[in-house]
Amino acid sequence: MSVQISKRPRLPDFLQSVNIKYVKLGYHYLITHLLTLLFIPLLLGILLEVGRLGSDDIWKLWQNLQFNLVVVLICSALMVFAATVYFMSRPRPIYLVDYSCYLPKDESLKVAFDVFIERTKISGFFEEKSIEFQKRIMERSGLGENTYLPPAMHELPPCPTMKAAREEAETVMFGCLDELFEKTKVKPKEIGVLIVNCSLFNPTPSLSAMIVNKYKMRGNIRTYNLGGMGCSAGVISIDLARDILQVHGGTYAIVVSTENITQNWYFGNRRAMLIPNCLFRVGGAAILLSNKGTDKRRSKYKLNHVVRTHKGADDKSYRCVYQEQDNEGRMGVTLSKELMAIAGDSLKANITTLGPLVLPLSEQILFFANLVARKFFNVKIKPYIPDFKLAFDHFCIHAGGRAVIDELQKNLVLTEKHCEASRMTLHRFGNTSSSSIWYELAYTEAKGRVRKGNRVWQIAFGSGFKCNSAVWQSLCTIKPSKHSPWAHCIDRYPVEIPDVYKFD
Repeated sequence: MSVQISKRPRLPDFLQSVNIKYVKLGYHYLITHLLTLLFIPLLLGILLEVGRLGSDDIWKLWQNLQFNLVVVLICSALMVFAATVYFMSRPRPIYLVDYSCYLPKDESLKVAFDVFIERTKISGFFEEKSIEFQKRIMERSGLGENTYLPPAMHELPPCPTMKAAREEAETVMFGCLDELFEKTKVKPKEIGVLIVNCSLFNPTPSLSAMIVNKYKMRGNIRTYNLGGMGCSAGVISIDLARDILQVHGGTYAIVVSTENITQNWYFGNRRAMLIPNCLFRVGGAAILLSNKGTDKRRSKYKLNHVVRTHKGADDKSYRCVYQEQDNEGRMGVTLSKELMAIAGDSLKANITTLGPLVLPLSEQILFFANLVARKFFNVKIKPYIPDFKLAFDHFCIHAGGRAVIDELQKNLVLTEKHCEASRMTLHRFGNTSSSSIWYELAYTEAKGRVRKGNRVWQIAFGSGFKCNSAVWQSLCTIKPSKHSPWAHCIDRYPVEIPDVYKFD
């Protein structure tokens, strides 16, 4: 049997056409922040003017004001009101104290290509054509030989029970959290907010309840469990945590991002449902956030921006990643052939909104002038593609698949080094869903590349269809840590990944 792939899937050139409403949305966010900040120079200006007055001037001013008591009272009330509004509406800074990524201790959980194919055959669930298809997908996936599958998937035949799924969830989440508490010296009872996102496994009691029970957290903790939100749910959880920390001061929030493999393995022969079997692997991350000013010194990053884009109103976007049963009643996740085009449309909208918040003024002027010339004056010129390399020092592109990373690199005009963390994460850990962006950040830190003031762009997309971005700024130069999931193998990376897209 031979399989010929003549054309690799591509994202559309999503920067070649821009929707004006997303540009307006980005500038709306920017203006909102600027109006808040204008109060500071205004107040400083008033204080400077008062400081320049001599004692005689102040005395004369006081004498004049004695005869204008009503004016004084009104002005004082307005100043108190303005100061109150400013301090009440001013966003609290959100700090990322530290984070941890799950690294299985059991080396037997690794799954090499030949082992994967052999066990696929032995399981007896798949036709020969389906086995050959999975083999071809594995060869061009960008995954390496050291990714992990849960214990239930190593059994012959596989045993995807509820008990096994719970054990996988507990092993991953508790592994991340144990390390996080050890690194930060924060006690579980100090945590005020807990957010867990897992798209496909939502037991009762919830995953967040598992964590509360395990660590005996306090009774008034605010817990949230996000399900069915796909690989971009990690950024959604960060955004939710930020909003809650804006309201409740002086507390910690933990975000746990993971996915469960055990109960979501597809045992059928529909090709569109077989691809997740080849790409998704065990992984998870736990992130500690704080709104305490005292934590700034020991924190790694400050959260600058979160931009979320949702295309669920469009039917094609809504169904492009869809959990359903095949004709034989076997549950799986269908990936549409239009996934790349839909992802490109979502990415275009997201980065168009993000641009005004992060791009240097020079890039914004060139981009906006080009846009106006083409949209309003019909000038026949090529669209100007902003240079996002001027806005960010490090890129963490969700390791959803090799083709997507390739096309993002092309459209954003990134170098191999900018995409290195994403490619190596896909190679070493596979697609770990919402936690992949944290393995990528850990890779960049393990290489010793994060310096004080560097800006990091995490971008992820998932079912719905959604594309979400988070922008972080480093508060210190970060040294490689022994706790990193890359500590044992970082010297072997980067590795060369063969370009296998055509084969017989």
